[in-house]
Amino acid sequence: MATSGSSYSLSTAPPLANLGNAAGVCIMSNAWKGEQDSSLISFVTAFLSSNSFRLNFVSISPDLIFNCGGVSIAFVFVTKWNDCSNVGSIFNRVKRLKTQFACLYVVATLSSQEQNDSFMRSYFQYEMEFGKPAFVLVTDPEMGFEKIVKIALSRGVCKQQKGVSKLKVEKKRTVQDTDMFVRVLTSIPNINKHDANSLYQAIGSIEAAAKTSKEDILANTDLSSDKADSLSRFFQDPEFYLSPKFN
Repeated sequence: MATSGSSYSLSTAPPLANLGNAAGVCIMSNAWKGEQDSSLISFVTAFLSSNSFRLNFVSISPDLIFNCGGVSIAFVFVTKWNDCSNVGSIFNRVKRLKTQFACLYVVATLSSQEQNDSFMRSYFQYEMEFGKPAFVLVTDPEMGFEKIVKIALSRGVCKQQKGVSKLKVEKKRTVQDTDMFVRVLTSIPNINKHDANSLYQAIGSIEAAAKTSKEDILANTDLSSDKADSLSRFFQDPEFYLSPKFN
């Protein structure tokens, strides 16, 4: 659980770092919107706009869903902890939603010590599993919403960085596969590096090259008939590849 809070206004909030021209989409629950003060909705709308988010109003189970950087993050946003009689419904709802959303956060506004004590008692009373989901505690709704946007942006950035890292790994693997392909094929008599690269572009793997006929090699590469014959016989004729070769 994280606790944070301060007096907050839009004029003091610089735009957060985003993921590009459009940071993402915020989907807000119609039911949640109807329960909030108009001043908070105005703040939310302006804050999202300043951070390049589009806002849509939809009937959804969580209060907010952010689609950001290729990842969806769901939020339960409790802006009023005044009525202690609804505490049970809040925690039961969180338990239900965490089974439906892989990425769920709960942001709760606790503006007094009494509310903070109520939250702590209830958290253990309803046997919440620490960090599943993560709770973020704030002292005012505006700061709470800024935390929500920061979380969404951070998760989006992490998703993009993972994507970039994966591409780098795939690129490295491709280079390694190409190098191995060239090394294997240039060990075949009469096949040089240019021939091997040409075969890699047309065939793509050593396994496929082993099964390719002379006719397919001639049809899809610029190899000569003699070289295509050597390649085909190397993989398909044991007597050929086991016999001694002389340059």
